[in-house]
Amino acid sequence: MTRTPLTAAIHDLSGFGRCSLTIVLPVLSAMGVQCCPMPTACLSTHTGGFEGNTFLDLTDALSGAMDHYRRLRLHFDAVYTGFMGSARQMELSAEFLRWARQGGALAVVDPVMGDNGRLYRTYTPEMCAAMSALAAEADVIVPNRTEAALLLDVPFDTLGRTREETGRILEALSLRGRRSVVLTGVGAAPGKTGAACFDRESGAVSLVQTDFVGRAFHGTGDLFASVLTGALVQGAPLTEAARQAAEFVRLCAAHTAPQNLPPREGIDFEPLLGRLTKERSGL
Repeated sequence: MTRTPLTAAIHDLSGFGRCSLTIVLPVLSAMGVQCCPMPTACLSTHTGGFEGNTFLDLTDALSGAMDHYRRLRLHFDAVYTGFMGSARQMELSAEFLRWARQGGALAVVDPVMGDNGRLYRTYTPEMCAAMSALAAEADVIVPNRTEAALLLDVPFDTLGRTREETGRILEALSLRGRRSVVLTGVGAAPGKTGAACFDRESGAVSLVQTDFVGRAFHGTGDLFASVLTGALVQGAPLTEAARQAAEFVRLCAAHTAPQNLPPREGIDFEPLLGRLTKERSGL
């Protein structure tokens, strides 16, 4: 019997509104991956569409957990990072990534900074620079188009939507082939959405597309990156992992849309988690 792979997940924990660790934990578990949560902060709700949320900074606890795991000499198959509350947390995470990669861990960075052409209100220029440094330690990055513009330090509206321009963006984001890239929010035709991928192992560029359901939901980025990470940890090639992620997000969006939930409540993915387990097991 093979050992269940272990992934360290460095994300925030928001009590209400599906996102971050409330998505990461169940998704990785459903995909047969043990998740070791390393919370960056604890919030009553996420910050998209809610006012007056509580915010508990867990930088000291995060640093202590990282030191403890290093002393224990734990072996992680992957480290997967998401939302960070400060530049210091990004610096600590970069150090942890470097240590874990020495043991063979896959480093996946979701550079959570903004969306729809705008920087998240909690982010500062210092944090953007620190996130860029953290992403430089990654084997795979999963930015949306806004985050790609921030990482490349170019205006959002200069990112073209042609296949040729997408290829140039992927090349730049890959740091000349040093890391793989899965750029989300890429639609090749009206009514389509998905991701553009650069695989550093093969040098191949590929496009993964699904039907766009017609509504945007909070947490889809976390859902996509979590399925992608789970598939990569289980040995799937990059494009196949992106295909699994895009298809699962589409299924969950199609399930959520008829419910007319407020967007801030997030995408209703829990009833469909069994699909991830079935796809992995072949049932």
